[in-house]
Amino acid sequence: MTFATNFSRALLPLAVISAAPALAAQSADMARLGAHLTAVKTMSADFTQTDPRGRPATGTLQLKRPGKVRFAYSSGDLLLIADGSKLTFIDYQVGQKSSWPLSRTPLGVLLSGSPNLKGKAQIVPSNDPNVMIVRARDPTQYGSLTLAFLRSSTAPGGLQLYGWTAIDGQNKRTTVKLTDVRYNVAVAESAFTYAEPKKKSR
Repeated sequence: MTFATNFSRALLPLAVISAAPALAAQSADMARLGAHLTAVKTMSADFTQTDPRGRPATGTLQLKRPGKVRFAYSSGDLLLIADGSKLTFIDYQVGQKSSWPLSRTPLGVLLSGSPNLKGKAQIVPSNDPNVMIVRARDPTQYGSLTLAFLRSSTAPGGLQLYGWTAIDGQNKRTTVKLTDVRYNVAVAESAFTYAEPKKKSR
């Protein structure tokens, strides 16, 4: 069975999972997660995204804690940027952008510089012992984030981020899978700036 298959099974609805992990194991995994998030100051990766309509898109990701991330889509028309305070989506093809307070989006927990996970994250049972599933949701957020980590002794905190599923305030689901993940590499501040889109005339 491929890892992709195991990953899909690990994200099955919680209703079909009957056994919760032991409290000691859960506590150890939460400590691992905190160590991972603290150790990773920057990250770069390629990503494949599947939107709520099942449409795929690819691109590159650059992350810098606290609070900064850039998703540059291969099409060249779309950009998603967090600049430390807000998350902005830009569509250059139609000349529009939308912004939200970063702290009230699912990415807020992932991008925190010194994450306080109490009451915001929980370990979710996984069908693959090599995969750790974390559901993160701040009570003030518009949605939730379910993260999948590979257990790896060579990765920061013993975990390597594989991808996540984001559910927004309208219950729409977007899945992101990462490849060629590199930790604590140089990421320029200019990565988190963008050119304003030009409004298209009708």
